[in-house]
Formats: sequence, C-alpha cells, structure tokens
Amino acid sequence: MGYHVIDVDDLDVTPDRPSVQRSLSDAAGLSKVAVNVYEADPGEQLPLAYHYHDEQEEVFYVLSGTLHVETPDGDLTAGPDEAVVITPDSPQRAYNPAAASDMVRVLAIGAPAVDDDAHAYDPDHE
Repeated sequence: MGYHVIDVDDLDVTPDRPSVQRSLSDAAGLSKVAVNVYEADPGEQLPLAYHYHDEQEEVFYVLSGTLHVETPDGDLTAGPDEAVVITPDSPQRAYNPAAASDMVRVLAIGAPAVDDDAHAYDPDHE
C-alpha cells in the first residue's frame, strides 16, 4: 500500500515553464495520471501553448483567481471552485490574461499521463 501527504509549497518548481508548475504526480510516484498545481501571474499561460491531446482528458479546477481557456469556439472562463473539462482532440490554451488583477491558481489533472500526446494547434490553419 502507498500513501502520501504532500505539501505542494514544498515541491520544486518545474523548470522552463511559462508559469509556476509543481508536479504532485511526480512527488507521489504516480504514472497513470498527471496531477499538477499551476500559478500563473497576469500575462502568463499554463505550460503548453495552444494544443490538443489524442488521448488525454484534462480537468482544470480553479483554486483562486480566474482561469481563461482559449478554444476554437471562443474563450471559457472559470473562477474559484469551478472546473474546465477538456476531452481528447479539443484544442485549448489555458492562461491568465495580462489585464487580470490577480494570479490564478489551478489544480490540473490529466489522464492517462502521457508525454507524447500533445500536439500544437494553429487556429489559423483550420
């Protein structure tokens, strides 16, 4: 059996990301689900650019602030205690707009946890 209590603030920040990312799944040794906490200041996006996944389902649960998600159908917004759910093959870009007054903090869950499942999406190439 395996149990973990993890203080997210004690986790190292993932390098080379456009916002703060801390991996709970890495800290817990999880391999079937990706669980991350993101903190994005105004003008920052969550780690990936506009993209979609072949298999991965994602949930962005907003802890504080307001998350914006760009999609081909328009922007979605979610505030605290709201979640944005994204199914496979659905292009999206999660971000905190430059005009925002506060940081956004998000718990992101993706399954299955796959490294080579993300593909760049160019909205001008539809």
